[in-house]
Amino acid sequence: MTRILVLQPSTSDPLARLGEWFAEDGAELDVVRLWEQAVPPLDGYQGVVCLGGEMGALDDLEYPWLADARKALSGAVAKRIPVLAICLGAQLLAAATGGQVRRGPQGCEVGVLLVAKRDAAGRDPLFADLPWTPDVLQFHDDEVHVLPPSAEHLAASPMYPHQAFRVGESAYGLQFHIETTPEIVLRWAATNPESAARARPGHLDHDFLVEAHRDIEEVWRPFVARFTSMARGDLSPAGIQLPLV
Repeated sequence: MTRILVLQPSTSDPLARLGEWFAEDGAELDVVRLWEQAVPPLDGYQGVVCLGGEMGALDDLEYPWLADARKALSGAVAKRIPVLAICLGAQLLAAATGGQVRRGPQGCEVGVLLVAKRDAAGRDPLFADLPWTPDVLQFHDDEVHVLPPSAEHLAASPMYPHQAFRVGESAYGLQFHIETTPEIVLRWAATNPESAARARPGHLDHDFLVEAHRDIEEVWRPFVARFTSMARGDLSPAGIQLPLV
């Protein structure tokens, strides 16, 4: 059984569809709610997932356990444990490994939008098979302003360039969301009306979100399967060739 540690910073962004996809791939998930549980040692885990939340990656005064999340992500990189970090998780990963995070100067990026793969993505074991401009769900105010020194830039958008990156061999940061459901997105919109107002007309309508999530699943469900395969040891990390059997 492939054991994956899930760091959840907020009730607002649960595993949702990611939980279903990992279960279908045979992964065993240990979900740690950071605001009420300590992060366990990484020994015995083959993968780490860090989800999103409404706080900033460096808001330690109000959310002191963010430091524990950054420490865990840094430790996973050092131990070469595959990481999948989403939105706030990506910002925590960047901050933990030498990057810089800030409030996005162009405001909130929100809605169902496209990101474009960079050339390096064509050589990456998780990104190579994605379309060049896959659909994603955006809902963030902060950005990864400077990538970590060892990061490979994998995807960009016109508004905020650092949409996806890999630190080391197998730690992936996604500024966007792939785990959501229409209901989760609509709750975010209701809670953050000023941010929601920046979405294109119709992008936060329920029927539009239902169709968009079908498209997102078609593209990103196989991506998650490849991540699980990497955590299991069946898919080689970037730059590593598994021995022939």
